[in-house]
Parts: sequence; structure tokens; C-alpha cells
Amino acid sequence: MIEYKDFLIDVGKFPLNIGPSHPATHGVLRVLVQLDGETVVHAEPIIGYLHTSMEKCAEFKTYHQAETITDRMDYVSAASNNLGYILAAEKLCGVKAPKRAEYVRVILAEFTRISSHLVWLATHAVDIGALTEFLYCFRERELILDIIEAITGARMTPSFYRVGGLAMDIHKDHIEKIRDFIKIFPEKVDEYESLLTKNKIWLERTKNLGIISAEDAINFALTGPSLRGSGVDYDVRKANPYSSYEDFDFDVPLGDSGDVYDRYWIRVEEMRQSLKIISQAVENIPEGEYLSYDEYPQYVIPPKKRALTTMEGMISLFKYGMEGIKPPKGEAYQSIENPRGELGFYLVSDGTAFPYRMRVRPPSFCNVSALNEMTKGHLLADLIAIMGSVDILLGEVDR
Repeated sequence: MIEYKDFLIDVGKFPLNIGPSHPATHGVLRVLVQLDGETVVHAEPIIGYLHTSMEKCAEFKTYHQAETITDRMDYVSAASNNLGYILAAEKLCGVKAPKRAEYVRVILAEFTRISSHLVWLATHAVDIGALTEFLYCFRERELILDIIEAITGARMTPSFYRVGGLAMDIHKDHIEKIRDFIKIFPEKVDEYESLLTKNKIWLERTKNLGIISAEDAINFALTGPSLRGSGVDYDVRKANPYSSYEDFDFDVPLGDSGDVYDRYWIRVEEMRQSLKIISQAVENIPEGEYLSYDEYPQYVIPPKKRALTTMEGMISLFKYGMEGIKPPKGEAYQSIENPRGELGFYLVSDGTAFPYRMRVRPPSFCNVSALNEMTKGHLLADLIAIMGSVDILLGEVDR
């Protein structure tokens, strides 16, 4: 890392701090910039201002309690983080969730992807000066949060998944709510595009800016839209399917230039593809149990009806809540495709009710590393557009 004193050595170059308290950094990110006039010579992202220690905190919580940490890590796409963690815990226990639960997990994960992209598009547009887009995007995000709240009971931090399934089953009224959203959303995405996609000012602020080649994107370990914007066809849902993603037909949009505009277009197209997945999941959701309690009673919480009507179920519920589950000694890693890229959870069990170790591979942490490469030679005003196009979330970076 280049220190501030090193910046002062170059006579004629001007050092400038952006953040860690600046609206355009979308969190407590500090970017130490070296300028030649208004041209960026170097942009050093400096992290570590949150000090959340979420990975360490997980070691002092049961496997069920630790789920609540994961959705605070990325509060914009909490259900995706919950899914990655629960899949890792299930792999550790050797548990498989019922097909019905897997489909509901996919529905929630894809709604979360759309919601996250809407927040990104709204704030990114504001950064560049397109204020109307913000109002449009948050209009539909509210509808999505209404659906998530109806299903899970919480709008932003649901912690709804359980080892072996879900906290509750999905109901017919939820499905009707989802169908209503599916009918209206395609034309809303068209509205977003009508404001920006061919807008002359938007094109000038995004085209041929922040270009990163496919080779450099891979070398920087970029994932998600930041990688696919450079034309690299990698999506964990396709490469290593999980939670029944192999059952769904969807496309992975790819960019050509690896610039700010490509990263914008990919996220817009991903919203359409997510809706396509949700439509298939809702229309083909399997019947059956939402928890695999019968197959794995030592690891799975009993369904509420069984807990309230049988002695065995009541005892299991009390032991689950008071003692937690105790996976066998071992380790497990699971990665998923969250809205920002590949999110991985590594869990180590020592046979107790508390994870011996939890380690997270966060996409934002890797994606921010390429910021200097993307911004060299551009104007200071362009740095804001480039930084926004990466979609960094600092809660995940400083976990």
C-alpha cells in the first residue's frame, strides 16, 4: 500500500483523500488519490474502518445464531448471504434440504438480487447526476421488500433459512403476491432503461471508462458483474449449481468492453434473468415438507406443528434452541453467486455447538482491489462513476 508521505514525494502531484466519510464511497471506504491536475495517477483503496470482526463473532455463537451475522455482513442482499452460510453448514452436517425448500430459497435469493441491483442502480445514477432513476428504482424495491417481509417476517435481515430447510413454509397468498410482481416488473425495467441506456449524457459518463480486460479481471480475482462485464463467462449458479439452480433456464449476460457501461447493462439484464428464474420456481414449486426433520432429526429443527403436538418434537425444539446442533468434526466450503459476485463460506467444526472457525470469501473485498487499475488516467470526476460501477459494500469488505 502506498502511504500518504510517499504521495508527497512527487513534486507537482497532488494527494487527495476521498472518504472514509464521503457519500460517493457508499460506506467507510477511503481512497487515497494522487492527481496530476485533474487526472488520476494512482487511487489506493484503504479499508478497515468498520472493525466488525463478524467472522470472529461467529465462533461464540451457535450455528443457528451465527446466521444472523451473515445478513448484517451484506444488509443489501441479506438472503443471499444467509443462503451461502446455511449451505456450508448443511455440507458440514451432511444434510440436504427438501426440494420445496430449495425452490423457496432460490425465489428469495433472486428477489434479493433484483433488490440489490435496484439499490445499486439508484445510487449509481445519483452519483452521476440522474436523480429520477433513484425514485423509480426504490418504488419497485419497496414491493420486493413487501414480498420478502410477507414470506420471512423481516424486510432486510430475514435469517429465514434453517439447516435442512426453512423457518416456515411458503403460502398461496405469497405466491399470488409474487405473480402480481412478475406481471408488472418487465415494463418497469424498460422504464429504467428508457431513462439511461441511450441517454447521451449517461453514455458519455460511462462508455470507455474504467475499462479492465478479461485477463486483468481474472488476475484481480474479480467476480460477478465486474468480471462478466469484461466478457468472462463465469457464474457460480451455472459453473457449480446449488439449491436446484440446475432446474432453471436462464442466461448469463456478458459485456464486451469491460467498462462502466457494460457493468451497468449487465446488472439491468440480470434483473430480467432473475425474474425469469423466479417465474419458473413459482410455477413449478414442489409439494412436500419444507424441513428434512425426519431424515436428520439430530441437526434439523422440528416443524412448528410437530413441536406443538408431540413430546419428541417439543424436546427437539428445546434442545435445538438451548444447546444448538453439533456437526461432526470436519470442514466445509460453499460458494454462491450473490449480487456482487462469488461469495464463499468456509466452516470448521470441532464437534461442539459453536463453529471453530468461519472464514468468508467476500466478492466486494476482491472487486475493490482493481480500483486503481480501472481509474488510472481518468479524471477525478470519472473516478466516482468507476467506483460506483464496481458495487462495493463495506460491511462485507470489513467483515
